[in-house]
Amino acid sequence: MSADAQAAAVPGPAAEGGVIHNIGYRKYEAQRLGRPQIVRALVWHSLRAAFGMGRGAKAKIFPVLLFVIMCLPAAVNAVALANNRSGGPIISYDSYVPSLRTVAMLIFVALEAPNLVSTDLRNHTLPLYFARPIHRIDYPLAKLSAFVLACLAMIEVPLVLLYIGNATQAHGAHQVWVQTLRLGPGLLFGAAWAVLLASIGLLLASATGKRVFAICAIGIPLFLSYIVAEVLMHVGSQAYGPVAVGQPSALASLAGLISPFTLLGGVLRWLEAAPRPGAVPQFQQTVIGHYGALYGVLFALLTIAAAGGLLLRYRKVGVG
Repeated sequence: MSADAQAAAVPGPAAEGGVIHNIGYRKYEAQRLGRPQIVRALVWHSLRAAFGMGRGAKAKIFPVLLFVIMCLPAAVNAVALANNRSGGPIISYDSYVPSLRTVAMLIFVALEAPNLVSTDLRNHTLPLYFARPIHRIDYPLAKLSAFVLACLAMIEVPLVLLYIGNATQAHGAHQVWVQTLRLGPGLLFGAAWAVLLASIGLLLASATGKRVFAICAIGIPLFLSYIVAEVLMHVGSQAYGPVAVGQPSALASLAGLISPFTLLGGVLRWLEAAPRPGAVPQFQQTVIGHYGALYGVLFALLTIAAAGGLLLRYRKVGVG
């Protein structure tokens, strides 16, 4: 019998009051980080999760593949400029192959948003997060910030590569400056894409802890709304004629409000005070008529509603 066991077995005041044994646990003597550092770590962890970092190779296939596909037009543009120095860029910053961007971002948001929020709901890890010195609003804000950054990387990095290809083939400092001025609006419009899609994606994904259900909850509404908007705009475009004097029908003008993707295209058309001759619009079939301001208002309301809905979701979600 050990000395500690013998001491515990001996009757007396010590035995009656209990015995404390030192089993060798070390005390934590380092600096204890607070709320800002916890939120920063949560943002970084979520950003890595959006691209499959820290997980197996299968988790990285789709994010990497979609990112490469998004960058291909920039590479094609650079090769075309190198082989035909007399011609200008074949891809603009604001349009950037709208059909490709739509499909790639739809798949990315549908697949990766559940990795940020649905997994925590399924594994019941929210009590562990909220046991730390953070507020309930910190969790959704960190997730939203991380996913906006992930969407920005998917959208803005190809634009930067496009700018580098154009700038290296430009003749003189003036042409470089022209490319820089054109890049700015493209980056701002890409940021609008990232904020809106990230907010909608996380809100829909937070409705369930099952990843498959979350993917369907995101992908199906985004896909169907885009198809319906395109069909209605095509049908409405048949109303063009001499009587209309080039003005689109109300159906064609309002159909773009149905889908977030065509809504973003309508916002761009509204903000383009003087479109450049020969410029390809964000969505060639997106027509807004006299409803440009309505597109802008709906974009702002939808973004606020999606982000606010995400915050409200985590004020009520159970942590038990």
